[in-house]
Amino acid sequence: MIDKQVSIWSQLEEFKTEINNLTDNEKRARFSELINFGTGGMRALMGAGLNRMNRYTVRLATTGLAKQIINDNLHKKVVIGYDTRHNSEKFANEAAETLLHYGIKTYVFFEPRPTPMLSYAVRYYDASAGIMITASHNPKEYNGYKLYGADGGQLTPEAVSDVRRVMEENMNHLTELPTELHEEPAFILEEIDLAYHQELLALRRLNPKKDLTIVYTPLHGTGLKPVPRGLNEFGFMNVYVEETQAELDGDFPTVDLPNPEEKSAFKLAEELGNKKQADILIATDPDADRLGVAVLHDDTYHYLSGNQLGALLLHYKLTLLRANNANLDNAVAIKTIVTSELGRKIAHSFGITMEDTLTGFKYISEKINEYEESDEKSFVFGYEESFGYLLEDFARDKDAIQAAVAVSEMAQMYKDSGETLIDTLHSLYETHGYHQEKLISIELDPETGTNEVNKLMNQFMNPTEEIIANLNILSVENYLTGEKIISNGESVPLTLPKENVVKYRLTNEGWIAFRPSGTEPKMKIYLGVCADTEKLANEQLTHLEKQINELI
Repeated sequence: MIDKQVSIWSQLEEFKTEINNLTDNEKRARFSELINFGTGGMRALMGAGLNRMNRYTVRLATTGLAKQIINDNLHKKVVIGYDTRHNSEKFANEAAETLLHYGIKTYVFFEPRPTPMLSYAVRYYDASAGIMITASHNPKEYNGYKLYGADGGQLTPEAVSDVRRVMEENMNHLTELPTELHEEPAFILEEIDLAYHQELLALRRLNPKKDLTIVYTPLHGTGLKPVPRGLNEFGFMNVYVEETQAELDGDFPTVDLPNPEEKSAFKLAEELGNKKQADILIATDPDADRLGVAVLHDDTYHYLSGNQLGALLLHYKLTLLRANNANLDNAVAIKTIVTSELGRKIAHSFGITMEDTLTGFKYISEKINEYEESDEKSFVFGYEESFGYLLEDFARDKDAIQAAVAVSEMAQMYKDSGETLIDTLHSLYETHGYHQEKLISIELDPETGTNEVNKLMNQFMNPTEEIIANLNILSVENYLTGEKIISNGESVPLTLPKENVVKYRLTNEGWIAFRPSGTEPKMKIYLGVCADTEKLANEQLTHLEKQINELI
């Protein structure tokens, strides 16, 4: 397969020089397998190869989508968005040309816009699908391709199986993929901007006193226009945008990683925050679906984890709903299985259900759609530990614009009471226990990573008696086999779809989850503990991390 693919790609003028300079190992990495749909869609380094992001893999995926739409007799309408990365607009145009060849009406954003706005636009135009060209928070060398269904949610692995099949059938015919146009795409921007921001107003609190000072950085990405606009429309006038990071630049020149999960990404924002004495700092990633927040407390900026901010936003929204006498009888909040258990306790304290899904916001979106169609439950909040939040379901993916205005309203509400978000967080800990979490991310070799992952996952899915005793494991949830094994040997079926994940439930409310990254050569290990004091929780987390490091 490798030699055949190298031969095919060597005939492509734009890649001849690049391929001729590849080593045998690099050829294996690029041509031994076709790029896959992981947790965040297709995502890879840009360059020549079946396992890279380039216009041919974009055409392959889009051909699969076009044929699925035609074969399933779906609406021949698709919306395409893109972020500020190198080649994003080019890939968006390649996708549009492919769809238009098949007679599918295609709406393309005229400028880079956030992923959640693409999600919203799919439903706004009653389209059958959406494509977002983005690699989210990955380094500048990466790009990606996300597929959305008619409900505005990212497609699950089962839903993209037909697309994948067409890609495999056509990967030997790259130069034959047609792109002749039957018509031009329809470019969209102002109409969606206006409609989306009208929906956003559902999160606005009518408080005339908006004296919160905010520093915002878009990290060279798509949040640049919608986030400040949203904050201003909500009445926040003391908003300062970090100017050097307000340039739409796919090199992301001011940061090592354009990721609001990384404290280092806030360096310039914190410098501006200190000058302006900003109450909060907020940052969005290049496609503005993730939000990071730092809070000024005791003259120091404290950075909130995704679990902490999610708990605060959940508590805030439920507090407002209760204050407005909203009916919460059928209300449901949704989180992923690797997200803190603090959210479940908060939800239960308001008498609402907290449901778990597999990792990936597409599974949360799938649940929202299920409940909308059945009218069984009413969605109030969804989140995941990796800085993704959704407060209102007019978008069906994590939405940093919603989160930015909601965090600002929340910070203002507590400021009016003489508190910061850190004060509020500690109040939640005092009520529900001190929950502490940590992610251990193990970087693996791109070539041998698959074997290493399989070896580790096999070890963790079949823990020895010694491991069970040392970690005080109460149960092992094996999502690949779909069963939960309790310490007495009893087996209980799991209700979630099968996936390569295993989770241990420990004594004293502790837990560990193991999963390979869906988009990168990484092994991810999630740790969670709960204790009566912050000191004790930190000690438990440190001890648990030490035990895991000894195992790997």
